Amino acid sequence: MMYSLETCPNAWLRTHSVWGRYTVSFLLIITQLGFCSVYFMFMADNLQQMVEEAYVTSNTCQPRKILVLTSTLDIRFYMLTILPFLILLVFIQNLRVLSVFSTLASITTLGSMALIFEYIVQEIPDPRNLPLMASWKTFLLFFGTAIFTFEGVGMVLSLKNQMKHPQQFSFVLYLGMSLVIVLYICLGTLGYMKFGSNTQASITLNLPNCWLYQSVKLRYSIGIFFTYALQFHAPAEIIISVVISQVSESWVLFADLSVRTALVCLICVSAILIPRLDLVISLVGSMSSSALALIIPPFLELITFYPEDMSCVTIAKDIMISILGLLGCVFGTYQALYELIQPINYSIANSTAVYT
Repeated sequence: MMYSLETCPNAWLRTHSVWGRYTVSFLLIITQLGFCSVYFMFMADNLQQMVEEAYVTSNTCQPRKILVLTSTLDIRFYMLTILPFLILLVFIQNLRVLSVFSTLASITTLGSMALIFEYIVQEIPDPRNLPLMASWKTFLLFFGTAIFTFEGVGMVLSLKNQMKHPQQFSFVLYLGMSLVIVLYICLGTLGYMKFGSNTQASITLNLPNCWLYQSVKLRYSIGIFFTYALQFHAPAEIIISVVISQVSESWVLFADLSVRTALVCLICVSAILIPRLDLVISLVGSMSSSALALIIPPFLELITFYPEDMSCVTIAKDIMISILGLLGCVFGTYQALYELIQPINYSIANSTAVYT
């Protein structure tokens, strides 16, 4: 961003090019730490349900009749339980080591997803009973959720730089994203057809209360746990590089570990203050991820290649994408914040019934 602004035709942008770097760094930090906060809530939600239903868990997998739990321990207690383990995990700084955990997590997640698909394709109710269209407010939340789901720009350069054959990154990226798109569409469509307005923020919370599907929640939580450090890597590198530049060499390790610990604690506090998985996903996606994914990239292309006689089609495409991202950012952020400040019945807080 900074280098593009330094070479653009506009003198004011060239003079203030460093602010481009600061802006992108800030958005990356907010986005990636937002991802980590969502991971906290996901693991806590599933851990809470597993623990509190353990005494009634059976070997027979029947459809879940009651979504509401009478909580014996607050969800925040489970977040605090996870906290020390995540602090130890983020002390691992080598991406190659983390990639081993990520691979194991991916295998675990795919196995769990296969079991989820096996369940949701059985006895799907008549989809004609579902509403054809939700309200426009729901679409605004969907926009943020969709952008959040596909936003991975913070890890692109980090992963590419650690690859043995970085020239093959484009193939890996396209193949991986294609598979992810297919899985998301299938799981989202079939999941909503199966559970309707009772679909919760995490579909694992809709699974039957039997040992087989309790193990699915456990495996998913383990997978999310091990990928946490990958999402944490980018903002940690940005912040730590600034901090250690201000201390002597003998204090570098202490400063590094202290910042990592403080950041994980900050993420935990944010998750405790706003324990709404669905709305936090939408808020992070609308507020910062849309800027990184839809607003800044076409803007960069315009200011970098405009002097080289860009085609009208490319210019129009970039302008349309930027406008779409800006509108989604403004209205999606507003709607997510509006929903967050509304009083809500926490017995259905993570269900899509909230928005029907």
